[in-house]
Amino acid sequence: MTWLVPLPVALPLLGAGLALVLGRRPLLRWVMSTAVLTTNVGIAAALLWETDRNGPQVVWIGAWSQPLGISLVADRVASLMLLVSAVVTLAVLVYSIGQGMTGDERDTPLTIYHPTFLVLSAGVSNAFLAGDLFNLFVSFEMLLFASYVLLTLGGTSARIRAGTIYVVVNVVSSALFLISVAAVYAATGSLNLAQLSLRIAELPDPLALVLQLLLLTTFSIKAAVFPLSFWLPDSYPTAPAPVTAVFAGLLTKVGVYAIIRTQTLLFPDSPLTGPLLWAALFTLLAGILGAVAQSDIKRMLSFTLVSHIGYMVFGVGLGTAAGYSGAIFYVTHHITIQTTLFLVLGLVERQGGSTSLIKLGGLAGLAPVVGVLFFVPAMNLAGIPPMSGFLGKASLVEAAIRVGTVPAYAVVAGGMLTSLLTLYAVGRTWNLAFWRTPEEAHEMIRELSDRNPLSGPDDVVPYRDRVRIGAGTYGVHDQVEARSVLDEEDDTSRDLFQLTEQGLRPTRLPRTMVGATAGLAVFSLGLTVVAGALFGYTGRAADDLLDPGRYVSSVLTQEAR
Repeated sequence: MTWLVPLPVALPLLGAGLALVLGRRPLLRWVMSTAVLTTNVGIAAALLWETDRNGPQVVWIGAWSQPLGISLVADRVASLMLLVSAVVTLAVLVYSIGQGMTGDERDTPLTIYHPTFLVLSAGVSNAFLAGDLFNLFVSFEMLLFASYVLLTLGGTSARIRAGTIYVVVNVVSSALFLISVAAVYAATGSLNLAQLSLRIAELPDPLALVLQLLLLTTFSIKAAVFPLSFWLPDSYPTAPAPVTAVFAGLLTKVGVYAIIRTQTLLFPDSPLTGPLLWAALFTLLAGILGAVAQSDIKRMLSFTLVSHIGYMVFGVGLGTAAGYSGAIFYVTHHITIQTTLFLVLGLVERQGGSTSLIKLGGLAGLAPVVGVLFFVPAMNLAGIPPMSGFLGKASLVEAAIRVGTVPAYAVVAGGMLTSLLTLYAVGRTWNLAFWRTPEEAHEMIRELSDRNPLSGPDDVVPYRDRVRIGAGTYGVHDQVEARSVLDEEDDTSRDLFQLTEQGLRPTRLPRTMVGATAGLAVFSLGLTVVAGALFGYTGRAADDLLDPGRYVSSVLTQEAR
């Protein structure tokens, strides 16, 4: 089934071209984009089955002689990442269609959204399948191009500023990656990962260490590993909800995947396992301490994203089969959970007009479905038993205890503290945004206004914005007053509410947005149901990583599938 391997890259690129050709035909563009990503889910599932039964599937692109050509390789790890990313991108696309991002927005023409999103999907797939360093570099550049377009949709000053920070950081990391590629080629005469696994082993240890540090630094920036994670919390929160969701769920995990792949294939006897464990510890703590200090839910989740990257680096730093198995399981869990939570935030913002904890209240009573959709993945993120978040963390703790070193025990302690603080952060969010009454929210705003009369608009909600507290259930009940408030609001705010006989009430959430979010939440819960089988799979994948002979022979022999 090697003919399936290039399709997760080729189909989205073909779909991107068709989306541009379709122009102002949003329905056709919607059907085509959905069909492409649905097909990708089926292809990824078939590759998962095939690689687990018959080993790595390899395709050589172009007419170059092996191993000078471009190889795409699907093994157990790559196939699992492909499947999870395909499910996530499909859910986000359906969600964004429900939100109206189909090219016919009144204020922001978004005809470029679908082709750019499909290019992003192709870049993610190409990164997971890349069998050489230069093709991996090309994948990151595809992601950078698509990411900047998606981040700056609408052209607002906040989005342009966030996009600029993101691009500057990633251009620097791309330049470092190109330098790393040049250094690897100069030292070994090859960029093919399978061939490099043989040639780097023959290099002097100091030279191999320099090459490892160059690649590890590059991928640590992409993955937002401390102290190279400073750019992420300011880059993601300003983007539209579906864009933030796919970024949070996938893009940093591509960097983590690159770390896993190069650490095991190119530097199997790495002397950097100790430093990686300390980096994991500081990533865990720096991210979660930032999260508990936030008053905006988007920024809180952005910091938890940084924090939970530490769990994945934790597994890599252990350098054992159990550690890698736990890291792969946790990557799979976190992609789905983090994406789900950011999609829920889009529902919260649409229902409540804000993601600020100061401005929200009473959402659990007003929109119980949204409350459940937030509560379940939030508890999973915090690691409440028996959910997949708990199982992933427990497997990493068990692997660390087996290693038994001081750094391993230190990260175990840091991981437990991070889990408790994550529970505190999401519990506080639930209490303020969902559980407290709108009257309590309004009273808090009044107290803030009395104490800080010169506070900025982000700190105090003026009288006309009382309608937003509790998503329109408090402050405005009379129809005449409601009409007056509605007339004062901008177009975006008017889209959030409708005028009824009882006053202002929030508009009904689009079924596609709720359905896509609920579907992904169910998928994340499904990871708990199939956790035993999934751990069996990640265990086999970890064994392959630590014994890459089958990967290397599949790529380099003429009999490669």
